[in-house]
Amino acid sequence: MAGRNGKKTVGSLVLSLGVCVVAAGTAYVFIPHDDSKEPPVKRVDYQVELLTARRAASYPVAAPTGLTKEWKATSVRYDGAANEAWHLGFLDPKGQYVAVEQSTDKPSRFIDDASQGAEETSRTQRIGDETWQHYKGAKYDALVLKSKGSTTVVTGTAGFGQLTKMAESLELKQDKSA
Repeated sequence: MAGRNGKKTVGSLVLSLGVCVVAAGTAYVFIPHDDSKEPPVKRVDYQVELLTARRAASYPVAAPTGLTKEWKATSVRYDGAANEAWHLGFLDPKGQYVAVEQSTDKPSRFIDDASQGAEETSRTQRIGDETWQHYKGAKYDALVLKSKGSTTVVTGTAGFGQLTKMAESLELKQDKSA
């Protein structure tokens, strides 16, 4: 008799497990869920990296001032060994990407990399006391400012209106007190 009860117990266990799998599968199919939704992008504080870059770089490093809280800083880095490359990435109020990129690298190579292959157009734009060049691309558009010793690129998926807002907000500073 013990053998028969053992088989019934294993059979019952397999049957119960099967019922649970079917129930879970049915619930998964019929209960609404959104697998495409990505987790929200985390806001980063870039002040320490900005101060470090402004002390280390051979050029005035750009960072925005006066943007609304809806502009979310999402990434920051400074690499002195890689042509003094400064990067500050944002999401604008509509969720579009806008980045401030600076480097002492050869301008043509740097602009191509930063703008993901955008092409120079004939259009220029006066922002403050500087003339910025428009670049148009399949993925990113860009505003480019070539200065003595460095190049600044404001680029991203946002349109030229938002790129201009970022460029207008930029404060270029250098701290050689250290």
